[in-house]
Amino acid sequence: MKKVFCIGETLIDFIPAEKNLSLKEVTNFERVAGGAPMNVAIAVAKYGGDSAMITKIANDHFGDYIFEVLQENGVDTSYCLRSEEGETGLAFVSNDANGERSFNFYRKNAADLLLSPDEIEAEWFQEGDILHFCSVDLIESPMKHAHQKAIKDFRNIGGIVSFDPNVRLPLWKDEESCRSTINEFLPIADIVKISDEELAFITGINNEKEAIEALFAGNVKVVVYTKGSAGAEIYLKSGEIYRNKGFKVTVADTTGAGDAFIGGFLSELIAFEPSVDDLCDKIRENHERILTFANASGALTASVKGAIHAAPAKRHVLNFIAVQRGMLL
Repeated sequence: MKKVFCIGETLIDFIPAEKNLSLKEVTNFERVAGGAPMNVAIAVAKYGGDSAMITKIANDHFGDYIFEVLQENGVDTSYCLRSEEGETGLAFVSNDANGERSFNFYRKNAADLLLSPDEIEAEWFQEGDILHFCSVDLIESPMKHAHQKAIKDFRNIGGIVSFDPNVRLPLWKDEESCRSTINEFLPIADIVKISDEELAFITGINNEKEAIEALFAGNVKVVVYTKGSAGAEIYLKSGEIYRNKGFKVTVADTTGAGDAFIGGFLSELIAFEPSVDDLCDKIRENHERILTFANASGALTASVKGAIHAAPAKRHVLNFIAVQRGMLL
């Protein structure tokens, strides 16, 4: 079985116990393990795929908790290093009454940022594996260069590279450093997942069609464009567009919904064992199944509270799809 490797941050999300309050108004929080790459790795494992996390985890109590959550959810932790240096990063997140999401991050000394390129081994990867990463750990640090090493190794072995920018501006010194770093990494990915909220910021283009076309630089063959409750679309470099309107749910917490979406997307994609050369062909042949499952995964996760605990099992996603189509499995 081919493996989905996720590289980047693991952290603790503190989710408000109270709804519809700004972060400064919240008084009670629930602790959950998080970090976008970790959420994706867990989603893939829950959907029956083979996933692994590449990171460095602090030797503190929160680090112990993160390690246990990864293992309990079936993620391969063989590539997770424990560190006496650094500490577990923390993220506080809230949605106010207007649906605006706010973050506070505490991760200047986060252990995951200390993973160095020489701790990445090319022998870990095989042709047809998928490497997935985001932008949070691309700030200037050893981990940024560890990403570059892993991506280079994947290129050499014939693996597929997936990038979800997952913009978090509070972690960057300014908007331009965030944008320029994302655009540095975009052309070395095969698959780019981007949201409607991020498109204009990253590309600098307000016209949606032109902005999506601008993403097809370098190695990019597939753009996955997510539009919240309006569903998602797949754009291929060869010009095809596949749309899926998604599913309507009552939203409880959007934290991790995008990660569940791309986790569902990658778990379905890798089941068809694509190579770099036939990636577009495999998506062309199976786009409806892949997008339907990904949209259902994101919708279900948004309908309950908490990113990791919210990730449904594959049977729940399939049953949800069946019910939405008017028939029970």
